[in-house]
Amino acid sequence: MVFKRLLGSLGVGGPTVDTILDPGAALPGGILSGQVQLKGGSADFDIEHITLELVARVEAEHEDGESEGTVTFERFTVGGGFRLAEGEQRGVPFSVTLPWETPVTELYGQALGVVLGVRTELSVAGAKDKGDLDQLAVGPLPAQEAILEALGQLGFGFKSADLEYGRIGGTGQQLPFYQEIELSPAPRYAHAVTEIELTFLSHPGGMEVVLEADKRGGLFSGGHDTVTRFTVGHDGVEHQDWNSVVDGWIQQLVEHRASYGSHASYGHGDPYGAGHGHGHGHGHGDHHHGHEGHRRSGPGMGTAVAAGAAGLAVGVVGGMVAAEVVDEVGDFFEGEEDEGDEE
Repeated sequence: MVFKRLLGSLGVGGPTVDTILDPGAALPGGILSGQVQLKGGSADFDIEHITLELVARVEAEHEDGESEGTVTFERFTVGGGFRLAEGEQRGVPFSVTLPWETPVTELYGQALGVVLGVRTELSVAGAKDKGDLDQLAVGPLPAQEAILEALGQLGFGFKSADLEYGRIGGTGQQLPFYQEIELSPAPRYAHAVTEIELTFLSHPGGMEVVLEADKRGGLFSGGHDTVTRFTVGHDGVEHQDWNSVVDGWIQQLVEHRASYGSHASYGHGDPYGAGHGHGHGHGHGDHHHGHEGHRRSGPGMGTAVAAGAAGLAVGVVGGMVAAEVVDEVGDFFEGEEDEGDEE
């Protein structure tokens, strides 16, 4: 989805910009490449800067409820310092490195409902224009895919995925928001938790995996959250028994819930092994989760996951969730286009 716009600040006759991303999904911490295609206007123009912005549709929770907005989480200057002649066509290739915490937008080629974009800003003769906006597809790192695959094989079902503004306390989080993947529990854990929320926080040396369980509330006690945190490396993913590792994480999460209740407590585990955990009543620092307020939460698909790994993606393409994903993407890009036209 590409929007070609005249440079609004210069009016009719200004240069146009069209950014073409190389095909295929990028990876967190990986290379994003493509070409910014420029077409000269009715006169010569000095192109001062060509800047790419990575933007995301993010949810924010506050006292009055929940709202959505666009957050820019990285900027790259990929060209500039040249004169674009009247009517000239010029391509400016680029290759930039995505932040390690860039959210995953698709699994097994199917959209998860997280919307990212690449916005091109052209600076000409002291004036700036947003240029065009292109959808950014990001696939999972090998360790992320292995963990999601294991969850599918263990019987967990995909419910929804979104981006939450805020920071998870006690982690090395770098971006001002984090991705949350909501899963329905496997049958063997359905008595203990209503849903599992999963967050990946990747960095060059490995990845933090944050698991949060929404607890069922009893007659005399309200439900509350339990959090555990684990670390994994990027290497040797194919040699790990991820079903056993991930099932151990879930067991530890459930044990924390049962043993410690809402009281803060550190979990057990080898910090240098497959993972280490740490659980407490609510481990998201200055950010409060509103689990009931997620507008994009779609129907669970726990019973539909019979085939295991790819099962997490089945629910995304089947029915309501897929329709919501399309709506979210369309709303995001149309809204961005309208904002640019207003300037």
